[in-house]
Amino acid sequence: MATKKDYYQILGVKKDAKADEIKKSYRRLARKFHPDVNPNDKVAEEKFKEVQEAYDVLSDEKKRKVFDRFGYYHENLDADSPFASGATGGGPSPGFDFSGFDFSQGSASGGGSSFRDIFSDLFGGGGAGSRPQPEPPRAMPKRGRDIEIPLALSFEEAFSGLTTNITVNRSEQCSRCQGAGDTGGPLVQCPTCKGTGQVTKSGGRLQFAQDCPDCSGTGRRRTPCSLCNGKGTTPKTEQVKIRIPAGVDTGSRVRIPKKGHGGRLGAEPGDLFIVTNVGKHPFLTRKGDNVYVTVPITIAEAALGTKIEVPTVEGKAQLKIPPGTESGQKFRLRERGFPSLRNPSLRGDQFVEVKISMPRVISEETKELLRQFEKLNPENPRKAMGLE
Repeated sequence: MATKKDYYQILGVKKDAKADEIKKSYRRLARKFHPDVNPNDKVAEEKFKEVQEAYDVLSDEKKRKVFDRFGYYHENLDADSPFASGATGGGPSPGFDFSGFDFSQGSASGGGSSFRDIFSDLFGGGGAGSRPQPEPPRAMPKRGRDIEIPLALSFEEAFSGLTTNITVNRSEQCSRCQGAGDTGGPLVQCPTCKGTGQVTKSGGRLQFAQDCPDCSGTGRRRTPCSLCNGKGTTPKTEQVKIRIPAGVDTGSRVRIPKKGHGGRLGAEPGDLFIVTNVGKHPFLTRKGDNVYVTVPITIAEAALGTKIEVPTVEGKAQLKIPPGTESGQKFRLRERGFPSLRNPSLRGDQFVEVKISMPRVISEETKELLRQFEKLNPENPRKAMGLE
């Protein structure tokens, strides 16, 4: 006998709740009591199992009908059976008269259906009264799954773009069964679920039973196609030409249409996505479409002004340093950054920060020159702070 539980109370909904109300309540409670949210909490784990069990019954129209009639659910009960009772307890149903049966002989005194046949019909056993097993549904057209492949690029390749060939291990629609997974032969036991109609799926630390995807829970299927073993697709290794646009960054996804896994029964293949990972540059740093670099200059260059070379992603460029430049000052080189992915005609800028490099004083002559410079240019950079 199945344990009696009020599934409506467990999910916190009324008995006449609509399917979307039940689903909404289930999602809220599943998140609340999920083992990943409540590690090592046995009470939450049991609550999660109860919520899962309640939703499994109330989300299924047939199971819910059985539960509403009997007050509990058992897979062998049928709410539409003419012999079923609305009673929730054990024992013979008060709605059916068993007085005409000879239990020792297993048949009715009137020579009708056997007592065993009646219960075979109720609980799904063999015999004359058993209902025929449902036909497994035919496969439907199904779009192929997408494929993601990572691709490493240099800093320069991300700037200029790249066209190359890559090897893709994908699948294509089976040429023998056209993606159906079978060739229309006789029904046999499903090899995936071994005829049970159920497969086990893991969810965190818990395991749940669900309908077998290959036989839709019937436990039977037609003889699988010998070429694809019932999968509807066959493996294929292919060289695919890809074009990486200029301006990609780490994490950019480049889509190549219809180069994912093959579809079934004429449905479209999935797409191929190239996920880029851009390497670092020894001097340059990228932020969005802009590029940043720090360049050292001498005291004389900062004081007197000059022209210096600075590195860019396209090579060297000239930068004018005005007289009196201070350490940390930044200069902009317009449109020397990366192309915009959204609008390739636009480019970011490059920002150059200069740092004054102190000279190494290695001779008395140099020291004397610095002393003379200090006498000729008496300045106190700390004066604004009120310091000597």
